[in-house]
Amino acid sequence: MKLIHLTDLHLMPPGETLWGLDPFDRLDKALTDIATHHPDAGLCIITGDLAEKGDIAAYKMLKQRLKRFPIETHLMLGNHDDRVNYLQVFGGADETGHVQEVLVREGFHLLLLDTLKGPPSSAGLYDIPRRLWLTAELAKAQGAPVYLFMHHPPFDIGHALMDLIKLDDAAEFAALLKGHDIRHIFFGHAHRTISGSWNGIAFSALPSLNHQLPLVSGAVETVYSDEPPMYGVVTLTPAMTVVHSDAFLHRRPAQMQKDAERGNWF
Repeated sequence: MKLIHLTDLHLMPPGETLWGLDPFDRLDKALTDIATHHPDAGLCIITGDLAEKGDIAAYKMLKQRLKRFPIETHLMLGNHDDRVNYLQVFGGADETGHVQEVLVREGFHLLLLDTLKGPPSSAGLYDIPRRLWLTAELAKAQGAPVYLFMHHPPFDIGHALMDLIKLDDAAEFAALLKGHDIRHIFFGHAHRTISGSWNGIAFSALPSLNHQLPLVSGAVETVYSDEPPMYGVVTLTPAMTVVHSDAFLHRRPAQMQKDAERGNWF
């Protein structure tokens, strides 16, 4: 199974830029690149921070763009989003009032979680109603491989700023995953390419489509940085998970003849 992972769009109201960058322009170029090079992808999942200010106008513009995008796309919420405004445009709340869903494709159970805590905090929350929902859905999987998608990581990632605003109730979240075949956690929020394992569970994260967070404070003069945006191309099989990160705006031909290095390499 092949899917696309996008995160942290930070879309602005019509005509506005963010930190000198145009989030809608970045999104348009990403969607065009994905449709061109990955038309065989079965899904696209966007793990939150859809709109920088959580405003209805940005959500409506996003909805219009996705109508033209040929790949089935599922949206999630991050700390910059507004759940009420989002639901007014997209709908789709679960029985707890949160934006969560289960996708079962080719035997893989993909669980999309709502970790939005709400202002003034940028941290995440997965409280009792949401934990009960996840507990029930994990039970329904009946031991099948499960892949979690969420905005906030439920663990420290080794970034001084982001570790302050991870999932608040991380210990409780970790406890309910025990005993289940959780193969991978895909998250956003970090604005960086990250991979590793946590309690034996593999994880990966991506840069934002707009601005990034420098790995080391002071590496640039500002809190945020202008580094390459990326989208993820994910292949799931029963035996493995492969995640490629594509810096689509920084893809250029090398300085070489077009027919060079096209021989038999093996």
